[in-house]
Amino acid sequence: MTSKSMRSFAGGLIVAAGLCGAVYFFGPGEATDTSEKLSEDDMKESLASKGYVIHSEKEWEDQIAEEQSIKDKAEAEKETEKEKEPTEKIIYRTVLKVSKGSTSIDVGKTLQKAKVIKNANEFSDEVEKKGKANGLRPGTYEVDSEMTTDKIISIIFK
Repeated sequence: MTSKSMRSFAGGLIVAAGLCGAVYFFGPGEATDTSEKLSEDDMKESLASKGYVIHSEKEWEDQIAEEQSIKDKAEAEKETEKEKEPTEKIIYRTVLKVSKGSTSIDVGKTLQKAKVIKNANEFSDEVEKKGKANGLRPGTYEVDSEMTTDKIISIIFK
């Protein structure tokens, strides 16, 4: 491109920007509002025809209160049913085989899998605290979830 064609192109850009600015500033203002003002009843009717449900604040609060009372009644019924049901305690029993070379962590994990204890790490920590980690006796033992941790430790460890 030559310098003359560049000047012509730049001048065209300036003229176009000026025209856009003039239309923006001096053109028609805000878009005229052609929508009609609806009354409250007309708005409700229009929304209802489109599938919306309209409640006053009082109606809404009454509906929420009614829903809450239904939930409260359902919870009360559940509690009375729970009181009627006999409560049975589930006891888990297992036969534990301790082989030579097993650790207290291995025993804890096995007991946790059998649901005799809740946490294998806590069991291992308790064994360590009692100083019986090296006293694991190989053999077969029958333990259950009713036994205390101390009782289980005294059966399996020296």
